[in-house]
Amino acid sequence: MKTTLYWFTILACGTLFGLGLSFSNMIQPEVVLSFLRFEDFGLLLVLAAATGTTLIFYQFTPRFLDKPLLSDLFGKKPMETMGRTLTGAVLFGIGWGLCGVCPGPAIAGLGAGNWPLMIALIAMLLGAYVQGRWFAGD
Repeated sequence: MKTTLYWFTILACGTLFGLGLSFSNMIQPEVVLSFLRFEDFGLLLVLAAATGTTLIFYQFTPRFLDKPLLSDLFGKKPMETMGRTLTGAVLFGIGWGLCGVCPGPAIAGLGAGNWPLMIALIAMLLGAYVQGRWFAGD
C-alpha cells in the first residue's frame, strides 16, 4: 500500500509541476530567452513563487510532523561540493542561455506537443550520460 501511495504522490506532484510550467508558459524556450535578455520577468516570478513555497515547506514541515508522510525520517544532505557544483552551474547556464531549455519545462513542453524540444532533451540525456561515465570512479 505504501509503495502505491509513494508512486501516486510522485505522479501527482509531477503533474502539478507540469501544469504549473505550462500555465506560466515556461515550456516555451522563447519565454525563457526573453527573460535572459531582460525583456520579460515572468520567469523571475515563477522562480520566486517556487523558491518561497519550497523554503516554507522545508523549514516548517519538520516542526509540525514527527516524520515525513512517505518515509521513516527527515534526511539531511551534508553541505559539500563547490568546485563540481560551480562547474555544473556554469555548464548548465551556458546551455540554458544558448537554447532557453531546461529539463522540467522541456518534458512538460513535450506533453504540450512542442516536439522540437525532444532534440534538447536528447542532448541533455547525452550530457548526463557523458558526465556519469566521466565521474564513474568518484
